[in-house]
Amino acid sequence: MVDFHLTDENRLVQQAARAFAEAEILPHIREWDERGEVHRELFAKMGEQGFLGAPIPEAYGGSGMDYTSFAILCEELERADTAFRVVQSVHVGLNSLALLQWGTEAQRQRWLVPQARGERLATFALTEPGVGTDAGNLATTARRDGDAYRLNGQKLWISLADIADHFLVFASVDRSKKHKGVTAFMLERGMPGLTTGSLHGKLGIRAGNTGLINLDDVPVPVEHRIGEEGEGFLIAMSAIDQGRFTVAAGAVGLAQACLDASIKYAHERQTFGKEIGEHQLVKQMIARMAAGTETGRLLVWRAAWLKNQGLRNTRETSLAKWHATEHAVQSALDAIQVHGANGYSNEFPVERYLRNSKAAVIYEGTSQLHTLIQADYAMGYREDRPLRCEPWPAQGWQRPGS
Repeated sequence: MVDFHLTDENRLVQQAARAFAEAEILPHIREWDERGEVHRELFAKMGEQGFLGAPIPEAYGGSGMDYTSFAILCEELERADTAFRVVQSVHVGLNSLALLQWGTEAQRQRWLVPQARGERLATFALTEPGVGTDAGNLATTARRDGDAYRLNGQKLWISLADIADHFLVFASVDRSKKHKGVTAFMLERGMPGLTTGSLHGKLGIRAGNTGLINLDDVPVPVEHRIGEEGEGFLIAMSAIDQGRFTVAAGAVGLAQACLDASIKYAHERQTFGKEIGEHQLVKQMIARMAAGTETGRLLVWRAAWLKNQGLRNTRETSLAKWHATEHAVQSALDAIQVHGANGYSNEFPVERYLRNSKAAVIYEGTSQLHTLIQADYAMGYREDRPLRCEPWPAQGWQRPGS
Protein backbone atom coordinates (compact mmCIF):
# COMPACT_ATOMS: atom_id res chain seq x y z
CA MET A 1 0.00 0.00 0.00
CA VAL A 2 1.31 3.42 -0.93
CA ASP A 3 1.80 5.57 2.18
CA PHE A 4 1.56 9.34 1.71
CA HIS A 5 2.03 10.12 5.39
CA LEU A 6 4.88 12.60 5.89
CA THR A 7 7.41 11.60 8.51
CA ASP A 8 9.03 13.97 10.96
CA GLU A 9 12.11 13.87 8.76
CA ASN A 10 10.08 14.84 5.67
CA ARG A 11 8.66 17.83 7.53
CA LEU A 12 12.09 18.81 8.80
CA VAL A 13 13.43 18.86 5.24
CA GLN A 14 10.45 20.95 4.16
CA GLN A 15 11.03 23.47 6.93
CA ALA A 16 14.77 23.68 6.25
CA ALA A 17 14.34 24.09 2.49
CA ARG A 18 11.64 26.71 2.87
CA ALA A 19 13.68 28.65 5.41
CA PHE A 20 16.69 28.56 3.09
CA ALA A 21 14.64 29.76 0.13
CA GLU A 22 13.04 32.59 2.09
CA ALA A 23 16.35 33.78 3.53
CA GLU A 24 18.77 33.24 0.64
CA ILE A 25 16.80 33.28 -2.62
CA LEU A 26 13.52 35.19 -2.48
CA PRO A 27 14.95 38.55 -1.30
CA HIS A 28 17.26 38.69 -4.35
CA ILE A 29 15.74 36.62 -7.14
CA ARG A 30 13.98 39.41 -9.00
CA GLU A 31 17.29 41.27 -9.38
CA TRP A 32 19.27 38.14 -10.26
CA ASP A 33 16.73 37.10 -12.86
CA GLU A 34 16.55 40.58 -14.38
CA ARG A 35 20.34 40.80 -14.66
CA GLY A 36 20.91 37.16 -15.60
CA GLU A 37 23.23 36.72 -12.63
CA VAL A 38 24.38 33.28 -11.51
CA HIS A 39 25.45 33.14 -7.87
CA ARG A 40 27.50 30.01 -7.34
CA GLU A 41 27.98 30.88 -3.68
CA LEU A 42 24.33 29.91 -3.19
CA PHE A 43 25.18 26.40 -4.37
CA ALA A 44 27.95 26.28 -1.78
CA LYS A 45 25.41 27.25 0.88
CA MET A 46 23.11 24.51 -0.38
CA GLY A 47 26.01 22.12 0.09
CA GLU A 48 26.47 23.31 3.67
CA GLN A 49 22.80 22.49 4.29
CA GLY A 50 23.32 18.97 2.98
CA PHE A 51 21.10 19.60 -0.05
CA LEU A 52 23.70 18.69 -2.71
CA GLY A 53 23.95 15.16 -1.38
CA ALA A 54 20.27 14.87 -0.44
CA PRO A 55 19.52 11.20 -1.30
CA ILE A 56 23.14 10.02 -1.29
CA PRO A 57 23.95 7.63 1.59
CA GLU A 58 25.90 9.06 4.49
CA ALA A 59 28.71 6.59 3.74
CA TYR A 60 29.43 8.61 0.60
CA GLY A 61 29.14 12.05 2.17
CA GLY A 62 25.43 12.52 1.55
CA SER A 63 22.45 13.33 3.76
CA GLY A 64 20.68 9.99 3.36
CA MET A 65 17.26 11.50 2.65
CA ASP A 66 14.53 9.25 1.33
CA TYR A 67 12.99 10.14 -2.02
CA THR A 68 9.94 11.78 -0.49
CA SER A 69 12.24 14.21 1.30
CA PHE A 70 14.18 14.71 -1.92
CA ALA A 71 10.94 15.54 -3.76
CA ILE A 72 9.94 18.00 -1.05
CA LEU A 73 13.37 19.65 -1.25
CA CYS A 74 13.03 20.08 -5.02
CA GLU A 75 9.49 21.42 -4.65
CA GLU A 76 10.50 24.03 -2.08
CA LEU A 77 13.52 25.19 -4.06
CA GLU A 78 11.56 25.68 -7.28
CA ARG A 79 8.81 27.39 -5.35
CA ALA A 80 11.47 30.11 -4.94
CA ASP A 81 13.12 29.82 -8.37
CA THR A 82 13.72 27.10 -10.93
CA ALA A 83 17.48 27.72 -11.11
CA PHE A 84 17.98 26.27 -7.64
CA ARG A 85 15.98 23.14 -8.34
CA VAL A 86 17.98 22.64 -11.55
CA VAL A 87 21.15 22.08 -9.54
CA GLN A 88 19.34 19.27 -7.70
CA SER A 89 18.33 17.72 -11.01
CA VAL A 90 21.71 17.92 -12.69
CA HIS A 91 24.24 17.67 -9.87
CA VAL A 92 22.31 15.13 -7.80
CA GLY A 93 19.75 13.38 -10.00
CA LEU A 94 21.63 13.04 -13.26
CA ASN A 95 25.23 12.84 -12.08
CA SER A 96 25.65 11.78 -8.45
CA LEU A 97 22.91 9.14 -8.45
CA ALA A 98 24.30 7.74 -11.70
CA LEU A 99 27.72 7.43 -10.06
CA LEU A 100 26.14 5.73 -7.07
CA GLN A 101 24.29 3.26 -9.26
CA TRP A 102 26.88 2.56 -11.93
CA GLY A 103 30.28 3.66 -10.64
CA THR A 104 32.97 1.50 -9.08
CA GLU A 105 33.93 2.02 -5.46
CA ALA A 106 37.04 3.91 -6.54
CA GLN A 107 34.96 6.18 -8.78
CA ARG A 108 32.49 6.86 -5.99
CA GLN A 109 35.28 7.84 -3.64
CA ARG A 110 36.95 10.05 -6.23
CA TRP A 111 33.91 11.94 -7.54
CA LEU A 112 30.74 11.10 -5.63
CA VAL A 113 31.99 11.88 -2.12
CA PRO A 114 33.13 15.47 -2.85
CA GLN A 115 29.96 16.06 -4.88
CA ALA A 116 27.71 14.85 -2.08
CA ARG A 117 29.55 17.05 0.40
CA GLY A 118 29.08 20.05 -1.89
CA GLU A 119 32.81 20.48 -2.42
CA ARG A 120 32.54 19.92 -6.19
CA LEU A 121 29.74 20.79 -8.60
CA ALA A 122 28.75 18.28 -11.28
CA THR A 123 26.74 18.16 -14.48
CA PHE A 124 25.43 15.76 -17.12
CA ALA A 125 26.26 16.12 -20.82
CA LEU A 126 24.10 14.18 -23.26
CA THR A 127 22.37 16.77 -25.49
CA GLU A 128 24.16 17.98 -28.62
CA PRO A 129 23.46 20.65 -31.25
CA GLY A 130 21.79 18.01 -33.44
CA VAL A 131 20.70 15.50 -30.80
CA GLY A 132 18.06 15.81 -28.11
CA THR A 133 15.35 13.17 -27.77
CA ASP A 134 17.20 10.92 -30.26
CA ALA A 135 19.89 10.18 -27.68
CA GLY A 136 21.16 7.05 -29.40
CA ASN A 137 22.40 9.08 -32.35
CA LEU A 138 25.26 10.95 -30.67
CA ALA A 139 27.82 12.71 -32.87
CA THR A 140 30.36 12.99 -30.02
CA THR A 141 32.90 10.20 -30.40
CA ALA A 142 35.26 8.33 -28.10
CA ARG A 143 38.24 6.63 -29.76
CA ARG A 144 40.32 4.15 -27.76
CA ASP A 145 43.99 5.17 -27.62
CA GLY A 146 45.96 2.77 -25.41
CA ASP A 147 45.02 3.35 -21.78
CA ALA A 148 42.81 6.31 -22.65
CA TYR A 149 40.02 7.45 -24.94
CA ARG A 150 40.07 10.52 -27.15
CA LEU A 151 36.77 12.42 -27.00
CA ASN A 152 35.67 14.81 -29.74
CA GLY A 153 32.42 16.69 -30.16
CA GLN A 154 30.20 19.33 -28.65
CA LYS A 155 27.45 19.31 -26.04
CA LEU A 156 24.79 22.00 -25.92
CA TRP A 157 22.08 23.17 -23.48
CA ILE A 158 24.04 21.75 -20.58
CA SER A 159 22.97 23.10 -17.19
CA LEU A 160 25.91 24.28 -15.03
CA ALA A 161 28.27 23.77 -17.99
CA ASP A 162 30.37 26.84 -17.30
CA ILE A 163 30.62 26.40 -13.52
CA ALA A 164 30.75 22.63 -13.00
CA ASP A 165 33.88 20.79 -11.86
CA HIS A 166 32.84 17.30 -13.02
CA PHE A 167 31.11 16.29 -16.25
CA LEU A 168 29.31 12.99 -16.93
CA VAL A 169 29.74 12.92 -20.72
CA PHE A 170 28.23 10.48 -23.21
CA ALA A 171 30.02 9.63 -26.45
CA SER A 172 29.87 6.87 -29.04
CA VAL A 173 32.68 4.37 -29.45
CA ASP A 174 31.02 3.13 -32.66
CA ARG A 175 28.34 5.29 -34.28
CA SER A 176 27.24 2.42 -36.54
CA LYS A 177 25.93 0.66 -33.42
CA LYS A 178 23.61 3.59 -32.57
CA HIS A 179 22.58 3.40 -28.90
CA LYS A 180 24.65 0.25 -28.35
CA GLY A 181 27.81 2.24 -29.01
CA VAL A 182 27.08 4.96 -26.44
CA THR A 183 29.54 4.99 -23.53
CA ALA A 184 29.72 7.13 -20.38
CA PHE A 185 32.80 8.98 -19.08
CA MET A 186 33.54 11.23 -16.13
CA LEU A 187 35.57 14.27 -17.13
CA GLU A 188 37.09 16.96 -14.95
CA ARG A 189 37.52 20.66 -15.57
CA GLY A 190 41.10 21.37 -16.61
CA MET A 191 41.49 18.35 -18.88
CA PRO A 192 43.34 19.34 -22.07
CA GLY A 193 40.89 20.09 -24.88
CA LEU A 194 37.86 20.56 -22.64
CA THR A 195 36.40 24.06 -22.80
CA THR A 196 33.01 25.46 -21.82
CA GLY A 197 30.88 28.51 -22.48
CA SER A 198 27.59 30.07 -21.39
CA LEU A 199 24.43 30.63 -23.42
CA HIS A 200 22.76 34.01 -23.18
CA GLY A 201 19.36 35.32 -24.20
CA LYS A 202 17.35 32.52 -22.58
CA LEU A 203 13.60 32.92 -22.15
CA GLY A 204 13.75 31.79 -18.54
CA ILE A 205 15.86 30.34 -15.72
CA ARG A 206 18.07 33.39 -16.08
CA ALA A 207 19.55 33.02 -12.60
CA GLY A 208 20.99 29.64 -13.62
CA ASN A 209 23.90 28.77 -15.88
CA THR A 210 23.25 26.95 -19.16
CA GLY A 211 26.00 26.42 -21.66
CA LEU A 212 28.03 24.33 -24.03
CA ILE A 213 30.98 21.96 -23.75
CA ASN A 214 33.60 21.62 -26.46
CA LEU A 215 35.66 18.44 -26.61
CA ASP A 216 38.76 18.70 -28.77
CA ASP A 217 40.66 15.40 -28.64
CA VAL A 218 40.28 15.27 -24.85
CA PRO A 219 42.38 12.43 -23.37
CA VAL A 220 40.24 10.51 -20.88
CA PRO A 221 41.84 7.65 -18.90
CA VAL A 222 40.09 4.28 -19.09
CA GLU A 223 39.42 4.41 -15.35
CA HIS A 224 37.18 7.44 -16.02
CA ARG A 225 34.77 5.27 -18.01
CA ILE A 226 31.54 4.65 -16.12
CA GLY A 227 30.27 1.14 -16.77
CA GLU A 228 31.31 -0.84 -19.82
CA GLU A 229 31.63 0.18 -23.44
CA GLY A 230 28.17 0.33 -24.98
CA GLU A 231 26.45 0.58 -21.60
CA GLY A 232 26.18 4.36 -21.73
CA PHE A 233 22.68 4.54 -23.18
CA LEU A 234 21.30 2.44 -20.33
CA ILE A 235 23.19 4.58 -17.82
CA ALA A 236 21.83 7.75 -19.42
CA MET A 237 18.24 6.50 -19.42
CA SER A 238 18.40 5.38 -15.79
CA ALA A 239 19.91 8.75 -14.86
CA ILE A 240 17.17 10.57 -16.76
CA ASP A 241 14.59 8.65 -14.72
CA GLN A 242 16.16 10.31 -11.68
CA GLY A 243 16.29 13.69 -13.38
CA ARG A 244 12.66 13.50 -14.46
CA PHE A 245 11.66 12.83 -10.89
CA THR A 246 13.31 16.05 -9.70
CA VAL A 247 11.80 18.04 -12.58
CA ALA A 248 8.34 16.75 -11.71
CA ALA A 249 8.78 17.63 -8.05
CA GLY A 250 10.08 21.08 -8.94
CA ALA A 251 7.14 21.73 -11.28
CA VAL A 252 4.79 21.07 -8.37
CA GLY A 253 6.64 23.78 -6.48
CA LEU A 254 6.33 26.23 -9.36
CA ALA A 255 2.59 25.53 -9.64
CA GLN A 256 2.27 26.02 -5.89
CA ALA A 257 4.04 29.38 -6.20
CA CYS A 258 1.56 30.39 -8.92
CA LEU A 259 -1.33 29.38 -6.68
CA ASP A 260 0.10 31.20 -3.65
CA ALA A 261 0.65 34.40 -5.62
CA SER A 262 -2.81 34.24 -7.19
CA ILE A 263 -4.58 33.71 -3.88
CA LYS A 264 -2.71 36.61 -2.33
CA TYR A 265 -3.51 38.93 -5.24
CA ALA A 266 -7.15 37.80 -5.45
CA HIS A 267 -7.64 38.86 -1.83
CA GLU A 268 -5.89 42.20 -2.29
CA ARG A 269 -7.33 43.35 -5.62
CA GLN A 270 -10.91 44.62 -5.72
CA THR A 271 -13.24 45.23 -8.65
CA PHE A 272 -16.92 46.10 -8.65
CA GLY A 273 -16.79 46.58 -4.89
CA LYS A 274 -15.43 43.17 -3.88
CA GLU A 275 -12.29 41.03 -3.92
CA ILE A 276 -11.65 39.57 -7.36
CA GLY A 277 -11.44 36.19 -5.67
CA GLU A 278 -15.21 36.34 -5.26
CA HIS A 279 -15.74 36.41 -9.03
CA GLN A 280 -16.59 32.96 -10.36
CA LEU A 281 -14.15 32.88 -13.28
CA VAL A 282 -11.25 33.88 -11.03
CA LYS A 283 -12.32 31.08 -8.69
CA GLN A 284 -12.29 28.72 -11.66
CA MET A 285 -8.65 29.50 -12.44
CA ILE A 286 -7.60 29.18 -8.80
CA ALA A 287 -9.50 25.91 -8.42
CA ARG A 288 -7.80 24.54 -11.53
CA MET A 289 -4.40 25.48 -10.11
CA ALA A 290 -5.18 23.87 -6.77
CA ALA A 291 -6.52 20.62 -8.21
CA GLY A 292 -3.66 20.13 -10.67
CA THR A 293 -1.03 20.94 -8.07
CA GLU A 294 -2.41 18.39 -5.62
CA THR A 295 -2.61 15.80 -8.39
CA GLY A 296 0.99 16.46 -9.39
CA ARG A 297 2.19 16.23 -5.81
CA LEU A 298 0.47 12.86 -5.32
CA LEU A 299 1.95 11.53 -8.56
CA VAL A 300 5.43 12.61 -7.45
CA TRP A 301 4.97 11.08 -4.02
CA ARG A 302 3.78 7.81 -5.58
CA ALA A 303 6.97 7.69 -7.66
CA ALA A 304 8.96 8.52 -4.51
CA TRP A 305 7.32 5.66 -2.63
CA LEU A 306 8.28 3.23 -5.41
CA LYS A 307 11.83 4.53 -5.41
CA ASN A 308 12.03 4.13 -1.64
CA GLN A 309 11.06 0.48 -2.10
CA GLY A 310 13.67 -0.02 -4.80
CA LEU A 311 10.97 -0.66 -7.42
CA ARG A 312 11.17 0.33 -11.09
CA ASN A 313 9.23 3.56 -11.60
CA THR A 314 9.83 4.70 -15.19
CA ARG A 315 6.11 4.77 -16.02
CA GLU A 316 5.10 6.55 -12.83
CA THR A 317 7.91 9.10 -13.01
CA SER A 318 7.12 9.85 -16.66
CA LEU A 319 3.46 10.43 -15.81
CA ALA A 320 4.37 12.69 -12.89
CA LYS A 321 6.77 14.70 -15.05
CA TRP A 322 4.30 15.01 -17.92
CA HIS A 323 1.40 16.13 -15.75
CA ALA A 324 3.29 18.39 -13.36
CA THR A 325 5.24 20.30 -16.00
CA GLU A 326 2.22 20.86 -18.27
CA HIS A 327 0.21 21.94 -15.26
CA ALA A 328 2.93 24.37 -14.17
CA VAL A 329 2.75 26.12 -17.56
CA GLN A 330 -1.04 26.36 -17.34
CA SER A 331 -0.84 27.57 -13.75
CA ALA A 332 1.58 30.32 -14.75
CA LEU A 333 -0.71 31.40 -17.57
CA ASP A 334 -3.68 31.45 -15.20
CA ALA A 335 -1.70 33.31 -12.57
CA ILE A 336 -0.88 36.07 -15.03
CA GLN A 337 -4.54 36.24 -16.01
CA VAL A 338 -5.55 36.59 -12.36
CA HIS A 339 -3.05 39.43 -11.99
CA GLY A 340 -4.26 41.15 -15.16
CA ALA A 341 -1.92 43.85 -16.43
CA ASN A 342 0.21 43.53 -13.29
CA GLY A 343 0.99 39.96 -14.26
CA TYR A 344 2.81 41.30 -17.31
CA SER A 345 5.31 43.16 -15.11
CA ASN A 346 8.26 41.82 -13.18
CA GLU A 347 7.03 43.75 -10.16
CA PHE A 348 5.07 40.55 -9.58
CA PRO A 349 6.71 37.11 -9.76
CA VAL A 350 4.18 35.40 -12.02
CA GLU A 351 5.79 36.53 -15.29
CA ARG A 352 9.02 34.87 -14.14
CA TYR A 353 7.08 31.73 -13.31
CA LEU A 354 5.74 31.58 -16.85
CA ARG A 355 9.18 32.06 -18.42
CA ASN A 356 10.71 29.44 -16.14
CA SER A 357 7.90 26.93 -16.60
CA LYS A 358 8.35 26.50 -20.33
CA ALA A 359 11.74 24.78 -20.21
CA ALA A 360 10.45 21.81 -18.23
CA VAL A 361 8.04 20.68 -20.95
CA ILE A 362 11.09 20.38 -23.23
CA TYR A 363 14.01 18.98 -21.19
CA GLU A 364 14.12 15.52 -19.57
CA GLY A 365 11.86 14.32 -22.38
CA THR A 366 9.42 16.59 -24.18
CA SER A 367 5.72 16.42 -23.36
CA GLN A 368 5.25 14.78 -26.75
CA LEU A 369 7.69 12.01 -25.82
CA HIS A 370 5.93 11.41 -22.51
CA THR A 371 2.59 11.25 -24.33
CA LEU A 372 3.99 8.40 -26.43
CA ILE A 373 5.52 6.69 -23.40
CA GLN A 374 2.23 6.70 -21.52
CA ALA A 375 0.30 5.51 -24.57
CA ASP A 376 2.76 2.66 -25.11
CA TYR A 377 2.37 1.54 -21.50
CA ALA A 378 -1.42 1.74 -21.72
CA MET A 379 -1.49 -0.23 -25.00
CA GLY A 380 0.93 -2.86 -23.72
CA TYR A 381 3.60 -1.97 -26.28
CA ARG A 382 6.07 -1.20 -23.52
CA GLU A 383 6.88 -2.82 -20.20
CA ASP A 384 9.60 -2.27 -17.63
CA ARG A 385 12.51 -4.57 -17.05
CA PRO A 386 14.37 -4.52 -13.71
CA LEU A 387 17.34 -2.19 -13.35
CA ARG A 388 19.89 -1.96 -10.54
CA CYS A 389 17.39 -0.76 -7.97
CA GLU A 390 17.77 -1.10 -4.22
CA PRO A 391 15.53 0.00 -1.34
CA TRP A 392 16.39 3.46 -0.08
CA PRO A 393 15.66 3.76 3.62
CA ALA A 394 16.00 7.15 5.22
CA GLN A 395 19.11 7.55 7.36
CA GLY A 396 17.86 10.08 9.84
CA TRP A 397 18.67 13.35 8.10
CA GLN A 398 18.97 16.30 10.42
CA ARG A 399 19.40 19.92 9.52
CA PRO A 400 23.13 20.74 9.85
CA GLY A 401 23.78 22.52 13.11
CA SER A 402 20.59 21.24 14.73
